[in-house]
Amino acid sequence: MKQVTIYTDGACSGNPGPGGWGAILQYGTAKKEISGGDPMTTNNKMELMGVISALELLKEPCKIDLYSDSKYVIDGITKGWAKGWKARGWKKADKTPAKNPELWDRLLGLLEVHAVTFHWVKGHADNPYNNRCDELAVAEWKKYRA
Repeated sequence: MKQVTIYTDGACSGNPGPGGWGAILQYGTAKKEISGGDPMTTNNKMELMGVISALELLKEPCKIDLYSDSKYVIDGITKGWAKGWKARGWKKADKTPAKNPELWDRLLGLLEVHAVTFHWVKGHADNPYNNRCDELAVAEWKKYRA
């Protein structure tokens, strides 16, 4: 399998409010930046969309190192929360509805295709790729400002 490195970030102005996401995909010497947004969304949705959009761009199963500053996304996968929510009909352990089930379901499906290792990085720190993803995400939400 091809080895790909992905960095992602999401941002929102207000929560909910206008939001954006950004991602950088690297394969060998090739690098691609992607981004998108939504006029009314949440930060967590944008964090998920960054990861999902990057993974959906891949044309074949890959081995991926994915870097994100989102504990919501990282813990949701690495701690098994999302699989548990799905198994319980998108309910959390306390029986309350899990948020963003449609996005978590898309992500879980992509994780069946790709071998993804998740890495948490400190946001707004010294990681140039995470900082660039944040710039992309912020530029997207700014498109929706009145």
